[in-house]
Amino acid sequence: MTQVRRRRKRLFDLTLAMLALPMVVPLIALVWLVIAMVQGRPWFHGGERMHSPTRSFRMWKFRTMAADPGDYGVSGGHKAGRITPLGRLLRRCHADELPQIWNVLRGDMSFVGPRPPLREVVERFPALYAQVLTSPPGITGLASVQFAAKEARLMASCRSAEEARRIYDRVCVPQKARLDLLYQRRASCWLDLALIWQTLRGARA
Repeated sequence: MTQVRRRRKRLFDLTLAMLALPMVVPLIALVWLVIAMVQGRPWFHGGERMHSPTRSFRMWKFRTMAADPGDYGVSGGHKAGRITPLGRLLRRCHADELPQIWNVLRGDMSFVGPRPPLREVVERFPALYAQVLTSPPGITGLASVQFAAKEARLMASCRSAEEARRIYDRVCVPQKARLDLLYQRRASCWLDLALIWQTLRGARA
């Protein structure tokens, strides 16, 4: 992505974030209140993700799983037992991702782009992510819209961390990267708005 396109995308993100804040902040407050009453602390989960092959950041979500200090790796069916009842509801409507507007305001993420990968995944596929992460990572994206449902089914069938890593590396990484690179070639504000709209429609469904 050229510097001009990057600046335009940053301006688009900041403008959209400022327009969305009056709606998003009350939703964040409401979800926080429900989590505080039903689940208690910690209210948020901050996981390390990669902004570029060499730069990481803390991506924020509302907590949807029972805390586990030994947690690592991609999520599969082996982690399903840790998802709380409220967490399942939040995930279904994507409300757990509302705090990521903070990441957008900070410049860690864009509204639209490749989903930010774990450090260990980038380290296993350095050449691939050197291409994918020339676009800023996003809350949603072409891969999120077109592949997320299939990815969820694939990962839900995994019964161990090793199986989850194997399926993710063999199937999810190449298919998501193909879509992320396709988005990269066609990126525009209009495409971003279309993908955001499709994401919101899917969250309401």
